[in-house]
Amino acid sequence: MAGILSIQFEPVLNKIDENLEKVKNIIEDFVLKNNEKALDLIVLPEFFTTGVSNKYVDFPNPEDGGKPVKFLAELTKKYNTNIIAGTVITKRGENLYNTMFVLNREGKTAAKYDKIHLFKYFGGTENLKVTPGENQPVVVDLDFAKIGLAICFDIKYPLHYKKLAQKGAEIIVNPAAWAYLKSIKGQKEQNMRVFRALNIARATENLVYFVSSNESGNADPLGNIGHSMIVSPMADILAEGKEGNEAIYADIDLELVRTLKTTTPVAFEE
Repeated sequence: MAGILSIQFEPVLNKIDENLEKVKNIIEDFVLKNNEKALDLIVLPEFFTTGVSNKYVDFPNPEDGGKPVKFLAELTKKYNTNIIAGTVITKRGENLYNTMFVLNREGKTAAKYDKIHLFKYFGGTENLKVTPGENQPVVVDLDFAKIGLAICFDIKYPLHYKKLAQKGAEIIVNPAAWAYLKSIKGQKEQNMRVFRALNIARATENLVYFVSSNESGNADPLGNIGHSMIVSPMADILAEGKEGNEAIYADIDLELVRTLKTTTPVAFEE
C-alpha cells in the first residue's frame, strides 16, 4: 500500500511566499493529525505559487525551479516523502515553460516535465505566453511506484496518457488549474462534469491510479472548480475534494495495477 495526498487550495495571486507557506502549513497540519498514515506522494496544483492571473509569467524561475523547488525540497526531507511540485513558470533562453518538478525523498529533482498541450480556448492565452514542451511522455521511477506526468489540459489528449501507461506508469499525476468563466451561465457545472469524467476515464482506460490536484477559488473573471480526485484503475473514486481548500488522501494498492497490466493489458493494445 502507498499513501497519496493531493492538495487543493486557492493561491494568493502572485504572492509566492504566501503560497509556499500555505503549502507547508497544509502538509504540517495533515501530518500532525494523521501521523499513523503513510505519506509516499504529495501532489500540488498547477500554478501553485502564483495562481492564474494575467501576470503569472512575470515570475519566471530558472531552469532548476528556483526558490519554490528549493523550498519544497526541504519539505520532502522533513516528512520523508516525494512531492510533485505542481507547476512553476521556468525560463530557458528567451522561452517560458509551464514546468512540473518531481522531488524525491532526498529533496533531489528526479524528473521534470514541460506542459505540452497549452490552453488556448474560451479566451485562454497560455499558448501566447508559454512555449509547449517536447512531445515526449515522462515517467519517473520513484522508490515506491512509476509515476507518469501530465498537466491540466493534457487530459483532453488521451494518447498522451496511453504513452505514459505503455512506458510503465502505475500512477498518473495531473496537477491542474481547471477553471470556468463566471460570465457564462452553467459553465461551472459543465466544466466540473467534464473534469470528473476525464479523471475517471484516464484512470480506467490506462489501468492506473489517477491523481489530480486542482486549484480552488473565485478570482475574477475565472473561478476554479476544485474537485481534485484520486481514482483507482477500476474507476473507484477513492477521494474527491469539494470546491474549497482541502487535502484529500487515499491508500492505494499498487499490486492491483500490476495484476491488471498482466491480466487485462488494454492500455497496450491498439
